[in-house]
Amino acid sequence: MGIFARLADLLKSNLNDLISKAEDPEKMLNQDIVDMANQLIEAKKGVAEAIAMEKKLAKQAEAEAAKATEWERRAMMAVRAGDDVLAKEALTRKKEHEGHAGAMKEQWAKQKKDVDQIKLILRVLNNKIEEAKRKKQVLIARKKQAEARKKIQETMAGMQNASAFETFERMEDKILQMEGEADAAGELAEEYSGDTLAHKFNTLEQTKGADEDLEQLKVRMGLAAPAAPPQEKKAAATPVRVEGEPEEQQQQLSQTEQDELAAALAELEAQEQASQARMKR
Repeated sequence: MGIFARLADLLKSNLNDLISKAEDPEKMLNQDIVDMANQLIEAKKGVAEAIAMEKKLAKQAEAEAAKATEWERRAMMAVRAGDDVLAKEALTRKKEHEGHAGAMKEQWAKQKKDVDQIKLILRVLNNKIEEAKRKKQVLIARKKQAEARKKIQETMAGMQNASAFETFERMEDKILQMEGEADAAGELAEEYSGDTLAHKFNTLEQTKGADEDLEQLKVRMGLAAPAAPPQEKKAAATPVRVEGEPEEQQQQLSQTEQDELAAALAELEAQEQASQARMKR
């Protein structure tokens, strides 16, 4: 009985003290389960010994009762033989065995009661160990969750540190610088390529088309008067001479075309001067 009471107290103390230990909770829980299993094995051995003693007492009580019955039969045999003295001795031996049988039965009854109680305690201990195993899994899961939360908090704390983003900001500034240099190189290459002139003429044509569309829209809305049809000039204007072109081809241009060409050339010249000024800076 004492061993089972100690086992129960040890089990309770182990379960209550698992979390407060300084060692690794998971390792300690596993070790405690192993210790409990070993203690349960020892307890089962004690129960088995108690049950064996109970059965032994029961058999001894039955044997003494059988001996008492045998001596009674012998006493009856002596009476039939006319030997009363022998019959009395047989009856005396019968009483001795009956006394032993009674004592054995009484001891067997006590042992059986103890065995029943021990079996109950053993079942309780086994249930508690199974409960400890389940609780161990829960505690280990809680431990892993706590570790995961701790790592997340540490990671978040590191990310909140301003120094963690210095690299990103520095790389962003560097990339912006590289993009600016690339754009500048592209502009310089475009300035010295033959495509620049075509691009400027395309821009001029698009701007002119947009102006004409705007004027037509205003006319439809009634916000402007329609443009008067162009009248042929009686006197031919002095043609604008363009270097590099034959004089006959220049004279074939109309006055409007000559004006547009002169404006385009003036704009191109202004843009070239502005580009040269930027390069000097």
